[in-house]
Amino acid sequence: MRIDIFTLFPQWFNWFFQQRHLSNVVQAGSLTARLFDYREYTPLRHGQVDDTPCGGGAGMVLRADVVCAALEAVYRTPCDRARDERPLFLLSPRGQRLDSGLLTELERLPEFGLLCGRYEGFDERVSEHMVTGEISIGDYVVSGGELPAMVLVDALARRLPGALGSEESAVYESFSEELGGGLEYPHYTKPADFRGWKVPEVLLSGNHAEIEKWRREHQR
Repeated sequence: MRIDIFTLFPQWFNWFFQQRHLSNVVQAGSLTARLFDYREYTPLRHGQVDDTPCGGGAGMVLRADVVCAALEAVYRTPCDRARDERPLFLLSPRGQRLDSGLLTELERLPEFGLLCGRYEGFDERVSEHMVTGEISIGDYVVSGGELPAMVLVDALARRLPGALGSEESAVYESFSEELGGGLEYPHYTKPADFRGWKVPEVLLSGNHAEIEKWRREHQR
């Protein structure tokens, strides 16, 4: 799988892709991530990428010509056709909510792109003419699309071969098919008795059938 990330802050992702499960899937060849800085492709002077909103108002808006130039430079095709060859998603609070079902759809794609906004967001013509759709991580506003992009990539990478130390870790976790789409059961570890707070005896019994029954009964 290849994910292209368009952003004003590619350096934000340096730490992110050093995290073990992400570096695992990159090294395994399960994931290729490419970062593109809008400023490197802007047709405007002095690295300009934004401008004041038409009609007035606070904040700045990422220009459509800047985004178009970046897409055309990377994909070597008119910016309104780039989405024909691979899905391109704009990260936005008004987009489709990111959930397990959407992650399953994304997991099937060989490649796609993520457009990170900033300031007051994108010129609406980016959404109308350059992307396949929009994705949201929730009904709240963050300062840009970089954090939502990281959330999406992190959640998706956990599903890819080689991400986790044990393949079972991704099978039996919240929202998985094995748990019926629900949340995980409670977890305990040593010590078995801490300040009088005890681990349920069934989990120490060694009876795997009873442990599995308990876990099913205590799914949240």
